[in-house]
Amino acid sequence: MKKHNFGAGPCILPQEVFESASKAIIDFDNSGLSILEISHRSDAFVEVMETARSLALELLGLENRGYQALFLQGGASFQFVMVAYNLLEKKAGYLNTGRWANNAIIEASKFGEVVELGTSIDKGYNYIPEVTSVPNDLDYLHYTSNNTIAGTQMQHFPKGNAPIVIDMSSDIYSRDIDYSQFDLIYAGAQKNIGPAGATLVVIKEEILGKVSRVIPSIMDYRNLIDKKSMFNTPSTFSVYTSMLNLKWLKKQGGVSVMDKLNKEKANLLYEEIDRNPLFTAKVPNKNDRSTMNVAFQLNKKELESKFSTLYKEAGVHGIKGHRTVGGYRASLYNALPLSSVKVLVDVMRELEKTS
Repeated sequence: MKKHNFGAGPCILPQEVFESASKAIIDFDNSGLSILEISHRSDAFVEVMETARSLALELLGLENRGYQALFLQGGASFQFVMVAYNLLEKKAGYLNTGRWANNAIIEASKFGEVVELGTSIDKGYNYIPEVTSVPNDLDYLHYTSNNTIAGTQMQHFPKGNAPIVIDMSSDIYSRDIDYSQFDLIYAGAQKNIGPAGATLVVIKEEILGKVSRVIPSIMDYRNLIDKKSMFNTPSTFSVYTSMLNLKWLKKQGGVSVMDKLNKEKANLLYEEIDRNPLFTAKVPNKNDRSTMNVAFQLNKKELESKFSTLYKEAGVHGIKGHRTVGGYRASLYNALPLSSVKVLVDVMRELEKTS
């Protein structure tokens, strides 16, 4: 039985993407070779990379607007370093909204001064802190749009006179916003783009070349743009599967369609959490709640075993909370159908009914 996968990442992908990717492992495009063994310099794979890069921009509404899309390696954590290496000359502003935002601050601090624009660490990152002022002498502003662990999500992005850099690893392509307000977007693929192994970076070229330091060749965004994500051997299978997923997303109607579906899924689950006396949402302010990662807790510890039995019998997978915070977390990425959320809600109602 195919399970209802609420895992935070690596995450669920559409069934047709799994099927196409699995066929390509055996025989890629009737070539007699596997996608795992063809040269990344072959015409066939260069076409895959160019299609993936083009779709990445198109679906964000950023094509022909001075942006370049790159598929790199190392995950979002490597981008914590690359962003600072390429952009931080003296001072940058970071909003500390969660563990990953905090890790980004730690890495950037090795390259220059970091101004913390706000933090919610005092309450376990269960709210989005208000930005009351933005210094006018920053090299860039850095935000993490969605907190996968605590389940918060930024709804607006304070501006200044500096470029905005944003980590959108867990909510890129999930909501219909103006992506042109950002100058650099990065995202690990394993949430809403494709399988683990690739990292999408979307950059407005005009923000590059402003720092005085010498940047190692493989970490210089300008070199990676010039080589069209082929500076070194890319993660070919991850890029290929990401391309399939982006094609699927376009076929569904794009980001605006996903936005409506994701809100419907999140509203259904949050309404049950708020209604059901056995559960409590970990994010009290509804305006700060994530549509991608719904964090909640069971109010009666003695019911944990029964709840576990019920949801496992229903085929629900991956709702255990992050190891650092416990509780439960249901990730509602693009490919998760509304029907899976309904199954989880039914399980929560059954627990209430029989307890």
